[in-house]
Amino acid sequence: MRKTINVGLVGYKFMGKAHSNAFQRIGMFFDPDADICMKAICGRDEAWVKSVAAKYGWQGYETDWEKLVQRDDIDVIDITAPSNVHKEIAIAAAQAGKHVFCEKPLALNLADAREITAAVKKYGVKNQIGFNYRFCPAVKLAKQMIENGKLGRIFHFRGLYLQDWIIDPEFPKVWRLDKKVAGSGSLGDLGAHVIDIARYLVGDIARVVGMSKTFITERPLVEKMTGLSGKAAENAPRGIVDVDDATMFLGEFENGALMTLEATRFAQGHKNAMSFEINGEKGSIKFEFERMNELIYFNADDEEGLQGYRTIQVSEGVHPYWSHWWPAGHVIGYEHTFVHELYEFIQCIANDKEATPDFVDGEKCSQVIEAVEKSIEERRWIEVNSL
Repeated sequence: MRKTINVGLVGYKFMGKAHSNAFQRIGMFFDPDADICMKAICGRDEAWVKSVAAKYGWQGYETDWEKLVQRDDIDVIDITAPSNVHKEIAIAAAQAGKHVFCEKPLALNLADAREITAAVKKYGVKNQIGFNYRFCPAVKLAKQMIENGKLGRIFHFRGLYLQDWIIDPEFPKVWRLDKKVAGSGSLGDLGAHVIDIARYLVGDIARVVGMSKTFITERPLVEKMTGLSGKAAENAPRGIVDVDDATMFLGEFENGALMTLEATRFAQGHKNAMSFEINGEKGSIKFEFERMNELIYFNADDEEGLQGYRTIQVSEGVHPYWSHWWPAGHVIGYEHTFVHELYEFIQCIANDKEATPDFVDGEKCSQVIEAVEKSIEERRWIEVNSL
């Protein structure tokens, strides 16, 4: 008998909408080995969550995540709520025998991340963390090329994640600018994605040294959140910004390759500019998320005089995931990365396989973040595995 997987989603704004859309699209474009039932979405504002439940395609809603977790008709808890509640919800879900998907960062800090990882291991539930950029077809192709030796020995990884949405000093202090809710600023929000890509493509990171800056130290207190943004009342009181606006760090991988990483929300003109470059003995690759269907490749074995970077349009049926979408050249976008990652999670549950990236990957990312923060505080190199 074909299995049905019943999903409960915690969170209904930016990421909640992205995940809802993905669950709707999986069965339309893919052939999962189980049916997906969007049972209930959960949020504290009843009027709002009730209105989006029908709009997003959910059968019902809850206003209490604890009630959602304890429901017998829920198999999966998908967490898209802010970082400060990840630990409590994820551990409770694991204890209730639910499989758990959680948006990054896994937790506010490394200690909490380790508690979450221990819980899903103890209760034997499937778990996956939301590093959606792994699921760009071009990034998957880069992974294949590296594994097939196209770049040879890796020397350098350079990663950037640049945004500009909080440069205005009157932009309110939304939850992403509040350490007790977000855990950290640009490092945990943006840098986490690049750290994961670096680990995914090159390997584990051995040591780091970093620096950070908060350019706007006080902001109007937010009155109402509206997705990523928020509204402040006129002449609203101001609050201290206690997270980083920008962080940069150097690192060395365990395999000896070097890395640089920069994450900032103060790069004017950059909206969602996640990019990386990897240099190896046999070639190089470049990727820019704002041109997510392209991978730039240099092959050192090309004929002398004809060498140069080539642009690969990652839109052929032979490329990862593409056979499920459109004809060549008919590009896909940001929302499709969530379809891919949640499809993979559903497949792992349906076929009793371990998911990837899992909470161990989330924990290792938190370990690097904490090492960078410790390095900034102590102004020295930090060995990642010392934490």
